[in-house]
Amino acid sequence: MRVFTAAVWNETNAFAPFPVDLGSFEEGGLFAPGQRPDSHPDGVALCQEARRRARLGAFELIEGTCAYAEPSGLIVRAAYETLRDRVLDELRAALPVQVVALSVHGAMAADGYPDCEGDLLRRVREIAGPDVMVGATIDPHANLSAAMVEAADVIIAFKEYPHTDAEARAVETLDLLIAGAEGHIRPVMRAWDSGALAVFHTSRPPIRAFVDRMMALERSGAALSVSLIHGFPWSDTDSSGTRALAITNGDPARADELARGLAIEAAALAPQGMAPPTPLDQAIDQALAAAPGPTVLAESPDNPGGGAAADSTAVLQRLIERGVRSACLGPLWDPAAVELAFRAGVGARLPMRIGGKAGRFSGLPLDGEAEILALDPTAFQSFEDTRMPVGRAAAIRFEGIDVVAVTNRVQGLGPDLFTRLGVDPASKTIIVVKSSRHYETGFAPIAQALITVDCPGTLQLDLAQYPYRHMLRPRWPIDAAPPRPFPVASERALSPETHA
Repeated sequence: MRVFTAAVWNETNAFAPFPVDLGSFEEGGLFAPGQRPDSHPDGVALCQEARRRARLGAFELIEGTCAYAEPSGLIVRAAYETLRDRVLDELRAALPVQVVALSVHGAMAADGYPDCEGDLLRRVREIAGPDVMVGATIDPHANLSAAMVEAADVIIAFKEYPHTDAEARAVETLDLLIAGAEGHIRPVMRAWDSGALAVFHTSRPPIRAFVDRMMALERSGAALSVSLIHGFPWSDTDSSGTRALAITNGDPARADELARGLAIEAAALAPQGMAPPTPLDQAIDQALAAAPGPTVLAESPDNPGGGAAADSTAVLQRLIERGVRSACLGPLWDPAAVELAFRAGVGARLPMRIGGKAGRFSGLPLDGEAEILALDPTAFQSFEDTRMPVGRAAAIRFEGIDVVAVTNRVQGLGPDLFTRLGVDPASKTIIVVKSSRHYETGFAPIAQALITVDCPGTLQLDLAQYPYRHMLRPRWPIDAAPPRPFPVASERALSPETHA
């Protein structure tokens, strides 16, 4: 059996100010066939699992391009077309194959292509033909489109947020694709839209129980696979929304029934999906009251993992105004400040302007006295067993607060973001991390509490403030009307006007 794999991965924020060009993929990770990065475990888990099996002799593997860009704004048309056509050319050269397995995010959008994954999978199907098993793993913060479901035989989303199960989902995806290629199963997919746009934190009740029930359905044999697609709230496409996907063995009616039921249940759970953020001053008060141990303040609205700039000064400014000094903050995306720090050298003291550069959600730049504590030209942080590069990094004591500034726009994941530069987060009263959820695995062991703060930033949970133009409406919580589930297959007959 011959299996083709490739990965093209980006989460597109319709309201972020950063276009994604080919250089963005080169910075994030652009690898030729046969090469695989050690970082970005979500995006390459499927490719890595295929490589592992091929080494054991399970099948012949033909590897395609592997590309990752940090979540950002719209992808430049030429960049997407270049990567797409590269993968398609590699697939043509690999034929004949029995399986095509792609790792994609599910929320990529480019200029002229609001549904990159649907476009890519459709073209893959045209090349591979109707008898080849085509499948993909996706992030649950995807925009699962009718085009994706129509073109693929198997689509499986990570079940966990934070995403700790990428390897497990890669195993399942390859198992189903290979079983289908060998004729042991006939996968059939159906998907339903819940009518909501939710944010689900799967490690907390009641969402934990929902995820456990999905896995119980799979174990019972009622479905080959079921996925909850949370949706990406800061996208703006016809496919944006919380959706449920079910795969059965040759039983479309059962798949439709399961997907519909899960979508209705997800709509009911949406208001409980994630606790509301804590106002900034209240969060600081709680952290100070809990001292001397550290409290993590998650600056979720400025999380680059969702396309934010990571250069907002809102939390840093408030800490300075309130006289808090036992604090550290990172990663702050500020290549100019890092360049100045490298020029000045470790131990230098100088006036410095930091942050507040990218756009209206970044706040104003802050001016203050800076001391350069440490420099690292090839810095990284850890996420579970993976090293994630952050570019050049500088630890800067800014007005008494230790700030880790970086040249790669990335979210905070592990304490070694700080410790590798000589900053001990465990000794601080407050640790500010520009992240939403993925920081929890690394920071929970050293923190007394984890608090998501409400502050300015690109990723606001008050979704009604965003100027959506393409999303199918009404949709809770943007609109007052209750969620109205509908089959994803019907989305092409709908528009924001007709659905309302």
